[in-house]
Amino acid sequence: MTLQLDNRDQIRAALSGDVWIVACLCAAWCDVCREFRPAFEALAAEHPDKRFLWVDIEDQADVVGDFDVDNFPTLLLQRGDTVAFFGTILPDARQANRLLAAQAEKTPAELQREAGSTRERQQWQQEYNLREKLQEAAAD
Repeated sequence: MTLQLDNRDQIRAALSGDVWIVACLCAAWCDVCREFRPAFEALAAEHPDKRFLWVDIEDQADVVGDFDVDNFPTLLLQRGDTVAFFGTILPDARQANRLLAAQAEKTPAELQREAGSTRERQQWQQEYNLREKLQEAAAD
């Protein structure tokens, strides 16, 4: 799925509940992003139980404009309302798959414990919860 202005309600519904969200934050002008997108889509096909979302940070600035994206691709992994990972990765589907598998093996209690374990992870919870950002954008 690609986050767009006309499908936000559908995306909010798809991201509800205790689901894994795998969001790739990129930009249309970025060559690395364009090259990585087919691999990201193939990864999504391998994990139909998870919700994969492509987010153009410029087109969707009202949702993710405050996200601190330093480089591309930036990956956001979130289960329910718990952000498990936020950061730049190499544009390699195998690395993304290993990262996702490592996080998905954790229990909700383990994810929650890790979410509060460092100042950085606490910041992820406050600043990078994609479900909350989508709700806030809908309310505006």
